Amino acid sequence: MQDFLWRNRSSLTEFVLLGFSSNTQINGILFGIFLLLYLTTLLGNGLIITLIHMDSRLHTPMYFFLSVLSILDMGYVTTTVPQMLVHLVCKKKTISYVGCVAQMYIFLMLGITESWLFAIMAYDRYVAICHPLRYKVIMSPLLRGSLVAFCGFWGITCALIYTVSAMILPYCGPNEINHFFCEVPAVLKLACADTSLNDQVDFILGFILLLVPLSLIIVVYINIFAAILRIRSTQGRIKAFSTCVSHITVVTMFSIPCMVMYMRPGSESSPEEDKKLALFYNVISAFLNPIIYSLRNKDVKRAFFKVVGSRKGSE
Repeated sequence: MQDFLWRNRSSLTEFVLLGFSSNTQINGILFGIFLLLYLTTLLGNGLIITLIHMDSRLHTPMYFFLSVLSILDMGYVTTTVPQMLVHLVCKKKTISYVGCVAQMYIFLMLGITESWLFAIMAYDRYVAICHPLRYKVIMSPLLRGSLVAFCGFWGITCALIYTVSAMILPYCGPNEINHFFCEVPAVLKLACADTSLNDQVDFILGFILLLVPLSLIIVVYINIFAAILRIRSTQGRIKAFSTCVSHITVVTMFSIPCMVMYMRPGSESSPEEDKKLALFYNVISAFLNPIIYSLRNKDVKRAFFKVVGSRKGSE
């Protein structure tokens, strides 16, 4: 793939990422904010993975998918944020052509995988609420692994289509990308060719990768809510509904900005709006996921205090 892209590119050997501002003071403030968000994201998601691994009571299908989500989120932000932090404090804000291709591909691969994982997590909630007695039998380790592999397959394949369709175009200058990383819509603005076909590809893939999983999630939750209404006890309804609220919140934060970014024509996009949208589904959602989905969960809190208590006792 690298040789193919090398032969088909134009004279550009690197791109300049303009980032957020040319003001040194503003960049210094942004550096502190994004560094804190990045470290907190790694800490929160890393803590979730560690607790799920250490506490046998969390060895359930739901927490298995949560651990996969945390791994994806850590990779997702690491693809973009460290470079953004360097560019905020350094005068040189360049990225090589090959580096831009790699960043674009990895970012898309992880994002697409996460999009489909949300649909799988919705199905997991459906089985847990509608078929509680058969939950662990249905969601067997083999099925869980196969579902995650399915998500990964979509991520790897569709990210390759996205990346090749964007980088096969000629880029002859200027080389300034008005963004903080190499995202497809921002890079396409620099192409020295008609990008209307790319807009169509982006819309079709966006439909498959965002609207289809979202539609599946909606259908699943209609069935879940119907099942919840059949629960006689009020406490049982509240407990079942609370397990769904977190997932719905996370899906909404991720999917809506992604749809706006990837399913609208490039001519209608604004660089400043694109940066805000990208920050939301790349940095902010990964930062909030552990808080919304896991750290407010009683089982995770119990596991955390158990680990902390056991360490204090050993000392």
